[in-house]
Amino acid sequence: MRIVTPAEAVAGIRSGDQIFVQAAAATPTELLDALVARADELEDVGVVHMHAEGPGPHLAPEMAGHFRHKALFIGPNARRAVNEGRAEFIPVFLSDIPHLFTRGIIPLDVAFINVTPPDQHGFCSLGPSVDATLAAIRSARTVIAQVNRAWPRTHGNSFIHESEIDLAIEVDRPPYTYHVGVPGEIERRIGNYVADLIPDGATLQMGIGGIPDAVALALRDKHDLGVHTEMFTDVVVDLVEAGVVNGSRKELDRGKIVAAFMMGGPRLYRFVDDNPMVEMREVDYTNDTAVIRRFRRMCAVNSAIEVDLTGQVCSDSIGWRLYSGVGGQMDFIRGAALAEEGRAIIALPSTTSDGKTSRIVCTLKEGAGVVTTRAHVQTVVTEWGVAHLHGRSVCERARALAAIAHPDFRDDLDCMARQRHYL
Repeated sequence: MRIVTPAEAVAGIRSGDQIFVQAAAATPTELLDALVARADELEDVGVVHMHAEGPGPHLAPEMAGHFRHKALFIGPNARRAVNEGRAEFIPVFLSDIPHLFTRGIIPLDVAFINVTPPDQHGFCSLGPSVDATLAAIRSARTVIAQVNRAWPRTHGNSFIHESEIDLAIEVDRPPYTYHVGVPGEIERRIGNYVADLIPDGATLQMGIGGIPDAVALALRDKHDLGVHTEMFTDVVVDLVEAGVVNGSRKELDRGKIVAAFMMGGPRLYRFVDDNPMVEMREVDYTNDTAVIRRFRRMCAVNSAIEVDLTGQVCSDSIGWRLYSGVGGQMDFIRGAALAEEGRAIIALPSTTSDGKTSRIVCTLKEGAGVVTTRAHVQTVVTEWGVAHLHGRSVCERARALAAIAHPDFRDDLDCMARQRHYL
């Protein structure tokens, strides 16, 4: 590992190269800034990453022709570029992403990563984002790191030796923070319904946002919960400190919180720093259906943009407008459904935030992407109740879903369902 300046670190990148960028809270901003500073010298450089925090300078309109982003999951800073055709979207299950690199389906020349300084044995930790980063490191020709004094040292499969790093710059930048805010009344009602479905001793997968936070608030009276998830936030710290999450009844990795990445506030990063209770693993482990189904009471809670009356779940687009990605929803929905006493839950508000549009719909918008199929869906929750769909006919599904739609839209849904002979 050779310590250099940011400009020196990116000097060897050539036109046509493809770069992996560590994502989420671990986005290596200084390296991206140095790369963009060379934009006039470069053409058609591929930049591959999942949702990445920060400004994303390579995504600016004036960077078209110099950099071409390939989004494995579309974050807020990439939505405009993707929908204007200046960036590309790759639909893929989160669990499959490491194989895209190791099998050469997406070849990598360079990997940009963020790590702790080496310990006494020469090992650096990837900190809050392991996900597909280890696979990228193994696959790339050159590994360039930000050796970060402000980085949390996470345990698990998060370590690389300094000899695996070619070039490094020294920085002192904490992970990006993410704050959801206090859940509103709608989220709290959804959270209460979801919590009622989660038994003591369950293993949880939850994402990020107002609904997962509300679910966590409603779990305070539960006992011996575990966590096996692709990502987690500050609410898991709350549940650990409340004695709710201890992992004592997990069938695998007992006593451990297992995740592939995390996003939250400084308190979260202090909690995970050098904490052996937290094990960071790659997404081809955390999101492996064969692993997930081994948790007897696996409870997966995922969100959606809209759900149609047959049970099709759109989670990655608003009509034809691409919004996010496939992510790990199907990995966990299927894994939880196969678990002996598992629960696969889709939770969403019944309307858009202005209350003008129902999110329970007769048919999905034109161009909408189906992330969870009608054959995979099991349970849908809104603030108006719970619809159990597994093993139900289209007629039974239409009635159950209309019953948890907002009252203002139920008559219209019933009418449209009858026109299509669902009822």
